[in-house]
Amino acid sequence: MSLEAKAIGAHCGMAGAVPLQFPTRVSFHSAVPLRTRRFQPLAVVKKSPKRLRYSAPRLTKEDGLLYVQVDQFGSDSWKLDPVVELLKGGAVGVIPTDTVYAIVCDLNNRSAIERLRRIKEIEPSKPLSIICRSFRDIDTYTTGFPRGNAQGLTDIFRAVKHCLPGPYTFILTASKQLPKQCTRYGTAASKYVSRKKVGVRIPDDPVCQAILEKLDGPLISTSVKSPKENEWILDPVIIADVYGPEGLDFVVDAGLRVADPSTVVDMTESSPRIIRQGKGPKQPWMLSEDDESALDE
Repeated sequence: MSLEAKAIGAHCGMAGAVPLQFPTRVSFHSAVPLRTRRFQPLAVVKKSPKRLRYSAPRLTKEDGLLYVQVDQFGSDSWKLDPVVELLKGGAVGVIPTDTVYAIVCDLNNRSAIERLRRIKEIEPSKPLSIICRSFRDIDTYTTGFPRGNAQGLTDIFRAVKHCLPGPYTFILTASKQLPKQCTRYGTAASKYVSRKKVGVRIPDDPVCQAILEKLDGPLISTSVKSPKENEWILDPVIIADVYGPEGLDFVVDAGLRVADPSTVVDMTESSPRIIRQGKGPKQPWMLSEDDESALDE
């Protein structure tokens, strides 16, 4: 009998006791997210060597770009703390939403908003949207959703509450609290003209919501598209390669997205009108182009 077995028998102190059985080898396997394995094939690395820079699930900063890989369900939101600190300091970066990835910056940082426009090469005539934490933010920076009254006006606000958080962008009338950089358009050589409308979102994405809660404020947002093809870039690694050299400060990688943007609904007219059908399904109280064509006949 081995020394280990004798020791166990002595410890038991009982005749005929069956010695405890211990495995002779114990293996520990760390859980590796499935999506991290998609960067391992050599063919991918050969085709795009720059992808290797962000191939491992880590928090690292290279060439001035902070790349943070997180769980898409938000279980490791502590990794987002450096991202939030960067945003507070005027950084411009990429975060996930419940639709596609978005380039974002602090709503109240004027220089950051200008940098965002330069990085994506957004035309001065193109408005920017707001990603909000809650309806309180929406009520602060817009005049809010139409509410019912005694004259029979439909209470749209109650209906909208069933859509948010969710894959919708609602166009509302901007309030005076909204920074001018979000609503003005024109060029430096000409007088800026103010818009009265702004798109607002409350994405149903754990990572996005965690960033907003930590930041304690809304973000300026614009979807990430390829500068050449004018199509959404759905892989955060490619986003880092494309926009990193343009001055992007960080990328939050929460997995691949699907090319399905938000549904855009204009709430500033007499009836809510869909101007882009996306991921969010059409609600009975929304008018589409088909509905309007039927009314004209």
